[in-house]
Amino acid sequence: MGKQGRRRMGSYALFLIALFLCKFLAVAILDPLDFLALQSIRKSLHDLPGSNFFASWDFTSDPCNFAGVYCDSDKVIALNLGDPRAGSPGLTGRIDPAIGKLSALAELSIVPGRIYGSLPQSVSQLKDLRFLAISRNFISGDIPATLGQLRSLKTLDLSYNLLTGEIPRSIGTLPELTNVILCHNHLSGSVPPFLSQVLTRVDLKHNALTGSLAPDSLPPSLQSLSLAWNQLTGPVDRLLSRLDQLNYLDLSLNQFTGPIPSQLFSFPITNLQLERNLFTGSVQPADQVTISTIDLSHNRLWGQISPMLSTVQNLYLNNNRFNGQVPASFVDRLLSGSIQILYLQHNYLTGIEIKPTAEIPVSSSLCLQYNCMVPPVQTPCPLKAGNEKTRPTAQCNEWKG
Repeated sequence: MGKQGRRRMGSYALFLIALFLCKFLAVAILDPLDFLALQSIRKSLHDLPGSNFFASWDFTSDPCNFAGVYCDSDKVIALNLGDPRAGSPGLTGRIDPAIGKLSALAELSIVPGRIYGSLPQSVSQLKDLRFLAISRNFISGDIPATLGQLRSLKTLDLSYNLLTGEIPRSIGTLPELTNVILCHNHLSGSVPPFLSQVLTRVDLKHNALTGSLAPDSLPPSLQSLSLAWNQLTGPVDRLLSRLDQLNYLDLSLNQFTGPIPSQLFSFPITNLQLERNLFTGSVQPADQVTISTIDLSHNRLWGQISPMLSTVQNLYLNNNRFNGQVPASFVDRLLSGSIQILYLQHNYLTGIEIKPTAEIPVSSSLCLQYNCMVPPVQTPCPLKAGNEKTRPTAQCNEWKG
């Protein structure tokens, strides 16, 4: 081989060495603890059939280029496990405790799949964690009380899992918390007080929570509150009166008692769900109500129906103890099509000024049966309303007495 050929071979060898060094340095640039943690996490998780999320996780290359891994300098700062596209099969396996070694991690999410086992206590070591979302999987066991050590946490979403035990009171002390989403689990015990003054969303529906709510247990910053499908008790009027930023409220299917505060109807709420509780008293909004949907059905509310409610598009007042005449403003708005649903069945109402020949728009639903009057118009009612058109006279006379 001539001198020129040897020079060419030498250059090629240097190129290969440089390529190898570049590849080696690309791997070595990540903090060794983070590198080993990612390896452990990968060993404990697997793609479900139809998923290929881990196809890019080749540890002979730079982990910062792996799907779902985001780095800043030599540290992993975000880990989004699983293909986020709708319909993705997701992942299965357990969350390895090595997750706690990713010391700079600020975001951890796992898409819906079949992740099982408990949430590792080591997650509490992630002091920079701001976003934790592992929903729609099969996580079981208790919520670690040590999550209260994550003082930077803003979002906690462990919804649609198999979690049991109580909601740790330590979570309520997190100062930066804005979203708490623990719905659709098997959590029990009471709702802890939340001290964060920037909290905007609390969703604890579909659990087995019990006890009452203190008047100062939630901050005025709250915009969305859902506690439906639990076993919560006691009055909430003093608490709700403080939450004037609410735009969504669902307390349905509990055992709350006491009055509904009149201020509530002036809050910027679009959907108000208070059905199937034990609320009592009259309902008297101070001004015309702009909430589009209000469900107060299946309570123990009484008194005359306020004309201020006639501007509600979907109004459910059925299965209460309302009496007297239905205000004329309801009839006007019903016939104009402004009211879409007006359910007044199973009360003690004595009349409504609507002609039997009146044509109710097909887009509107009115139910009047089982009151202390013969309905002047025959309209289709829900099947649950039963077949009886009028309440027995004895019951009506007893209610008057």
